Amino acid sequence: MRAATFAFCLILMTACGESQTSPTTPLNVEFTLAPGESRRIEGEPLTVTFVEVSGDSRCPIDAICVLGGSATVAISAASGFSTRSYDLRTGDMLPVVHEGLTIALVELMPYPFSARTTPPNEYRATLTVTR
Repeated sequence: MRAATFAFCLILMTACGESQTSPTTPLNVEFTLAPGESRRIEGEPLTVTFVEVSGDSRCPIDAICVLGGSATVAISAASGFSTRSYDLRTGDMLPVVHEGLTIALVELMPYPFSARTTPPNEYRATLTVTR
């Protein structure tokens, strides 16, 4: 009886995982996330979460700068039983590869203004996942 109860609990925990309730997006389609939001990739065992912007030194839109600066977007990629953290940067826009899938930052909004600090919850990261 204990084995049956354990098996039932295990199945129940698996069915209630985050990847089962996250919205889905197909491969090769841009999607936008707020900090803390996740998106599951249709047909793939991958869920991407926008964790936070850990640094934003981009030149404010209302200023003239010698250097453009960069913002660092922290994401989490979960597939199967593994989860890995990555940093994507607006300065070089280099994608990352997670278990054969390429995750790229397309855009980070809003762009900074010199007279206003962007609250962390206002950021939106547009991403795409390709094979």
